[in-house]
Amino acid sequence: MSQKISNPYPIRIALLQKCFCQWNVDGIVICNINNIRYLTGFTGSDGALVIGCEKKVLLVDGRYTVQAAMECPGIFVVQYQDKHEGLVNVIRELAIRRLGIESAFMSIQMYRRLTRSLRRGKMVLLDDELGAIRSRKDAREVSIMKKAAAIALAAMMQLVREASAGWTEKEFAFALEYAAREAGADAMAFDPIVASGKNAALPHAKPSRRKIKKGDILVVDFGIRYRGYCSDETCTFAFGELTDPQKNAYRLVKRAHDEAIHMIRDGVPAADVDACVRRVFGDPYGQYFVHGTGHGVGLDVHEAPKLSPRSTDILRAGMVVTVEPGLYFPGQWGIRIEDTVVVKEKGCEVITKMNKELTIIE
Repeated sequence: MSQKISNPYPIRIALLQKCFCQWNVDGIVICNINNIRYLTGFTGSDGALVIGCEKKVLLVDGRYTVQAAMECPGIFVVQYQDKHEGLVNVIRELAIRRLGIESAFMSIQMYRRLTRSLRRGKMVLLDDELGAIRSRKDAREVSIMKKAAAIALAAMMQLVREASAGWTEKEFAFALEYAAREAGADAMAFDPIVASGKNAALPHAKPSRRKIKKGDILVVDFGIRYRGYCSDETCTFAFGELTDPQKNAYRLVKRAHDEAIHMIRDGVPAADVDACVRRVFGDPYGQYFVHGTGHGVGLDVHEAPKLSPRSTDILRAGMVVTVEPGLYFPGQWGIRIEDTVVVKEKGCEVITKMNKELTIIE
């Protein structure tokens, strides 16, 4: 078991190759850089991976030839001058007749060029089939994501101790990133959302120069990246005492958050978790919940599965998903509480450890 965890890439590629018959292809070209990393361990920012029924070839430009050879033992590395020409040569050498294409990640220009160059072959457009494979994490991935969440916790705890009214939203965001880097983050997973007062009513508000005031609600949605994997968490703080309507709304969001987490386990439809949140909110609060309940997290901060009303996904053990109900009152304030959990056979494990009881910062 330890050997599989230390070198998961041959297993992942073999699992992908087993899908070729189902997809009616005899090879696939991978352009999404995180999918390439998932299958090979390559950490560069550009490249292409061609996988046939037996062979696999990683194409990179001159910046990454040595790096790719070091990071991807067992993968044949080819340096290209022109990516299109390199792909055509490899596809022909592997004798791939029906080539699977990641339709969401290949440009129309590249698709047209390959179609013209590979006239004797057939291009098969695939959706995000690899996303379904990536959605179930192995023990190594979960371990890395737990470390990412621990780094995020250390950074946020430091900010809670240091922050005070008078800071601007931008100052809070800058301080959060600095604390996360000091705690061990490789990067932020996304630009943090730091929103106070009426800005908190905007689910994806950008940090502004607005000063945080006494009586404000502050929503902080952030994540860090560690060894390629992301954390994702939202904390809502109070600067001083809140009004009764604000306290009631916070309690309701917390209840929705807790009940949704309680129902997560292997085999539960993702849409049912979303429906649970909406039942808790009911009327009149339901109209102020304006997004889905959650999403998968991994090498991307948003990946399969989706926890939303129209989701057809079924939660499976090993998936890592967020639960993030929120209420947003336009022009006034908003509240969101988010944790990331690992789906288990008979429940789930919360890996983001920041206490989600209402925290008051004096």
